[in-house]
Amino acid sequence: MSEEIKETENTAKAMVEKEGKYLSFSLAEEEYGIGILKIKEIIGMMAITTVPQTPDFVKGVINLRGKVIPVIDLRLKFGMEPMDYTERTCIIVVEIEKKSGTVQIGIVVDSVSEVLSIKAEAVEAPPTFGTALDTDYILGMAKIEGGVKILLDIDRVLNAEEIAAIEKAA
Repeated sequence: MSEEIKETENTAKAMVEKEGKYLSFSLAEEEYGIGILKIKEIIGMMAITTVPQTPDFVKGVINLRGKVIPVIDLRLKFGMEPMDYTERTCIIVVEIEKKSGTVQIGIVVDSVSEVLSIKAEAVEAPPTFGTALDTDYILGMAKIEGGVKILLDIDRVLNAEEIAAIEKAA
């Protein structure tokens, strides 16, 4: 019986950890969210210096107030069709945790929507699509106003090798 209680407590704790404020943005008509504490700033599109021999989803680097920050296109990272940038396209500068510390990376998104307060009971675990699909980067699915927003664990969107390649580019 105590095994079941522990499992229920762990599930409840995981749900509470997902509660909070999220910045919502869109990619290819889908809505996503990133925990607001991971966001450093949101900037409009600016000149991106391409870096040779980087993965396709790495757009290059930007100079943000004297700091060189690598930029990735989240559409390309997620295998979506590329899109021409518009006046609503922007770069969200996020801070990613890794073993040796934190690194700032810019992610290009179609548009930023709003900051949402999401309650624990509105978040469900990500669906399992079988073993062939890696969904570790999905924190949960938030049910909001009849729709669903995909909450991302930005620390897991890029794997260690990709982060190392991006840092080398910067």
